[in-house]
Amino acid sequence: MANRDAPKSVIKRLPVYLRILDNLIRRDIEIISSRELSEETGFTAEQIRKDLAYFGAFGTRGAGYNANFLREKILKIIGLHKKTSVIVVGAGHLGKALTRYNMIKNPYVEIVGIFDNDPAIIGESLNSLTVKDVNDMPEIIKKQKIKVGIVTVPEEHAQSVVDSMVKSGIKAILNFAPTKLDVPEGVQVHNADLTIELQSLIYYASTAED
Repeated sequence: MANRDAPKSVIKRLPVYLRILDNLIRRDIEIISSRELSEETGFTAEQIRKDLAYFGAFGTRGAGYNANFLREKILKIIGLHKKTSVIVVGAGHLGKALTRYNMIKNPYVEIVGIFDNDPAIIGESLNSLTVKDVNDMPEIIKKQKIKVGIVTVPEEHAQSVVDSMVKSGIKAILNFAPTKLDVPEGVQVHNADLTIELQSLIYYASTAED
């Protein structure tokens, strides 16, 4: 089902389609057209059809898509048809917030560990988890065969943390540290810089005042 040739931009849009489908199914909507998906997502109907075509034919011309069927297909394409175990490294405010949110609101992942190097934080309870020493991280990654990690540590510690994660078996990293990370081929890093996002957003507010 996965298409390794699909552009990254397409892969990033699939979770958007999934979120819309989840909402539609909760509203008992069974059939949706690419035009309706376009209205819900902001992407063009042509773009949606092209994105889905990378992975097969999921709709019927003139009839649209079965919401449940398309949702199941997208889940399998992304790899969310079974829960993915994820760890968080960095138990500061952001790390804790991301952990709590994903434990409560994200049905597709299971946060199985959160780590830090601060003795004042290690041992704290976070919902059903306990913050563990980052030195325990490699063993847990290997033992539980974890492939996905979230990094919320300060910039100066990010590379060493990622090196340890990758050495232990992590293959995909969501990085919130404001720095470029060096990883070997075969490891994917997505950077989420909240400061840059906010600063770029402020542009639109400032130009509106001119």
